[in-house]
Amino acid sequence: MERSAALKSLKNHLVKPQHTIIIGSRQIGKTTLVKQLAEQLERDKEVVYFLTFEDPTILEAVNQHAENIFNYTLLPADLPADKRLYIIIDEVQYAKDPSKFLKLLYDKYSPKLKIIATGSSAFYIDKSFKDSLAGRKKVFEFFPLAFDEFLHFKGEDGLITEWEQMKKRVTYQGLQRSRINALFDEYLIYGGYPAVVLADTEQEKQEMLKELVNSYMKKDALEAGIKEELKFFQLARLLADQTGNLVNNHELGNTLQMASSTAENYIYLMQKTFIVRLLSPFYGNVRKELTKMPKVYFNDNGLRNALLNNFSKLNDRSDKGELLENYVYCRLRQLYDADHLHFWRTADGNEVDFVVEEQLNKGLAYEVKYNDAQFKPNKYKKFLEAYCDFNLACVCKLITKDDSIEAIRL
Repeated sequence: MERSAALKSLKNHLVKPQHTIIIGSRQIGKTTLVKQLAEQLERDKEVVYFLTFEDPTILEAVNQHAENIFNYTLLPADLPADKRLYIIIDEVQYAKDPSKFLKLLYDKYSPKLKIIATGSSAFYIDKSFKDSLAGRKKVFEFFPLAFDEFLHFKGEDGLITEWEQMKKRVTYQGLQRSRINALFDEYLIYGGYPAVVLADTEQEKQEMLKELVNSYMKKDALEAGIKEELKFFQLARLLADQTGNLVNNHELGNTLQMASSTAENYIYLMQKTFIVRLLSPFYGNVRKELTKMPKVYFNDNGLRNALLNNFSKLNDRSDKGELLENYVYCRLRQLYDADHLHFWRTADGNEVDFVVEEQLNKGLAYEVKYNDAQFKPNKYKKFLEAYCDFNLACVCKLITKDDSIEAIRL
């Protein structure tokens, strides 16, 4: 969810009685977002408190009893009749039983009390919330910066309109085209973590991304109870090296000398801690022809490159096509519901990188090629014959054919 859209959605949800839960990877800017919400509430003369469960004193108190949260705030009953108590909780997953904690507060104090909470790990949120919060919460997922947000953070707001023009008309030749291309190359290498984007030098960016891998991934692994930390990291690096490829747990297990069930469990944890995403195949009308294995993508190119310790310039890389494909996946994930996003691949090797099912057997299909000259429409005849209601386009970085109406940018 992009920052402006995220803030708007969150503001719209403030009037709802349900808890507002914001999830996403560490260092992605969730705390900044909820602090902006707090400022908005204060401007509106609302009663709002900001607490973090990384504070051991607060955490110990709420673990003893949920209502101890009011040791640090007013009581809802003490508010004027026309007022509501807003409590913003950072890192709610650290509570011993976040589901029980939030359920009790909702059932006893809603709608006089509104909780807005962040969580760094979907694993804990998912595992702990279960069905007991059904109807009591709405979850918002938060992503790394999209490219237009990246431009804003870089202080290049003047380029955003030109970037939009480049996306709409692939042959667009604006004065800032080369500058935008250079920044997009940087984005493909270093990704969209806000602090990384704002770092002044490439060395600083690399050190920050390595810190994300070495410290935060390690912290997630420790909190998730990973027993073989080294193999967890080796598996992450192996997946980074096969971004956009099918995930075969049996082969991964053999490579790392672990059970395939262990590899599957580690990948599940990587999904729940926002390191990778698995993209499921699109079945449509030819289920029997298609692979059942998912493909793997990373939530951020910078994190992926840090795992590989490869920050080489784009033109010097053999994996620039994979980086572009991972970018397209991340962009589509921001634009469409994950349940509607798939890939298509038959047993005999026919493949389309991304399929967006907007309606039943109807939607959009995208093939990613670094250079549009690599796109051969005849290769996709089988897909187009089977799914005539899907519009197929090629997503490219380099556009060389002036009359190429099938080449686009996302």
